[in-house]
Amino acid sequence: MSVSVIVPIYNEAENIALLHKAVTDVLRTLNVPYEILLVNDGSQDDSGNELRQLAQRDSCVKVIEFRKNYGQTAAMQAGIQAASMGVIILMDGDLQNDPQDIPMMLARLEEGFDLVHGWRKDRQDSFLDRTLPSRIANWLISRVTGFPVHDLGCSLKAMKTEIAQELQLYGEMHRFIPILAHWRGARCLEVVTTHHPRRHGVSKYGLSRTIRVLFDLLTVKYLTHYVVSPMKLFGSMGLLCFLVGGLAGTATLWMKQEQGVDMTGNPLLLLTALSAMMGVQFLSFGMLGELCSRIYFSAQNQTHYTIRTTLNFEASTIEFDRRRAA
Repeated sequence: MSVSVIVPIYNEAENIALLHKAVTDVLRTLNVPYEILLVNDGSQDDSGNELRQLAQRDSCVKVIEFRKNYGQTAAMQAGIQAASMGVIILMDGDLQNDPQDIPMMLARLEEGFDLVHGWRKDRQDSFLDRTLPSRIANWLISRVTGFPVHDLGCSLKAMKTEIAQELQLYGEMHRFIPILAHWRGARCLEVVTTHHPRRHGVSKYGLSRTIRVLFDLLTVKYLTHYVVSPMKLFGSMGLLCFLVGGLAGTATLWMKQEQGVDMTGNPLLLLTALSAMMGVQFLSFGMLGELCSRIYFSAQNQTHYTIRTTLNFEASTIEFDRRRAA
């Protein structure tokens, strides 16, 4: 096993040296090849100088420096794509995640899991503006996606590199990594991890992220359930509109024949026409979505399925080459 530790850094100058020591002390006890990828996400303090000095002292430290602040998701994506080891560890740079949990998470990977993500069960944050919104968001995400989870906001994760590099992360999607990996067929496990109070610097999280997380939740729901066949979503909505339109039209005709109600002044007639138009639009969206889905997978040279392993393919290829040479 070899390990790549990826840490996004944004205005964490006071924590960088302490973080490096804590992570390095743990990794050295594992006796495995490792690298520490520190991604400077456009820090405006002295983090850039701290990272450059650290890279000069330790050859295992690799630094990626953004030209400006792109966000934690972009920083993680850059680190994941640059990772060269077999296992990726994601964690925050504020020292609230405990590197001592890394060996335990690696051990669970060796048991056969593809991704192990942390649960800050005893969270050391303020309740009203951090813990309470997080609990509400996790409950909502679990309900909408059907993925059982207690704490998607915990950055500490261990996953196989082949799984991580299949993911495409945008916006605030880093918190949905376990769900996206599960959608790709990964075996995921949530474990209780240690959480420390912040010692230096200020938190970059707040209530303002809640709305963005909700929008990303809608995106994840679509990606995990309908991206391969959008017609299932839009077609169902179109059929529902046609059903509503049909019932409204039937009621309009009945009121005209039985009660003599003027059709032109009946609001149900407008509902019939509106529902029919919406039904046509949703079916059109579904057909366009199906077309876009096929273009996406073919352009990206991707498939909508994943293969865990193959057997005897190499031997079969060698035997075929021998026969052809004969």
